[in-house]
Amino acid sequence: MSEQTPPKPPVAGAVRVRAASAAPAGSPGASTGGTIRLNKRMAELGLCSRREADDWIARGWVRVNGAPAVMGQPVAFDARIEVDRQAEQQQRQLVTILINKPVGYVSGQAEDGHEPAVALVQPQNRWRECNSRMRWGHEQLRGLAPAGRLDIDSIGLLVLTQDGRVARQLIGEDSEIEKEYLVRVSYRTEKGEETVNVQAVFPPEKLALLCHGLSLDGQALRPAQVSWQNPEQLRFVLKEGKKRQIRRMCEQVGLFVTGLKRVRIGRVNLGHLPVGQWRYLAPHERF
Repeated sequence: MSEQTPPKPPVAGAVRVRAASAAPAGSPGASTGGTIRLNKRMAELGLCSRREADDWIARGWVRVNGAPAVMGQPVAFDARIEVDRQAEQQQRQLVTILINKPVGYVSGQAEDGHEPAVALVQPQNRWRECNSRMRWGHEQLRGLAPAGRLDIDSIGLLVLTQDGRVARQLIGEDSEIEKEYLVRVSYRTEKGEETVNVQAVFPPEKLALLCHGLSLDGQALRPAQVSWQNPEQLRFVLKEGKKRQIRRMCEQVGLFVTGLKRVRIGRVNLGHLPVGQWRYLAPHERF
């Protein structure tokens, strides 16, 4: 077995400025004196993503209870974790971008001849009302990935980020972030007639099913908020994001989706951002 390479020493003069020692209530092992891998613990504490944690540990930017951290190290839940200021400075350079995705673009990797939304993140597509002082640079495309999906046939707010903390907050297993959608629908009555005033003829018990009671892929869906905005448009608020979830939910109750737009993620709204354009997440904005 090869010996583990020790972490590099911190740069002289660097100051450790971040520390965390409190174990979250209900964490497995927190009350029994158990341990957890350091990179996972750092992600739980919101310090960084696991990948970032491994990078910082390799660079010698992390100390546990005053001692240099080692890759793969198990730590107690009450361990004191300190992060070098250089890591914090590196994090500040990571960008999060909001884009109003048009129809025909995929959220992630290019597929079936369709371009990914990240292809639109170019200087000429930056919204002129974006008031961020951040300057565009090609390095901002490195590692820029979608934090959640939006179907190829849908438009609206899509988050692209280099920051693992943002990705964890939006799409982590324990995410409680709301996503709001405006969904235009059509409906055929039992007589086979299509109506323009869907709200007037759509059975209330089916609307209740959209809120709670449906399953996809053999799993019960979490409760949702679904209400009429006008006779042809529903407002959905979800806390999960299964593939084509809203379209498949509507199919189960006899609705056909003719248009879908995501207008909010957490506390961040799409606002007046034009289709096909993007802006930086402002420093004061939080999901």
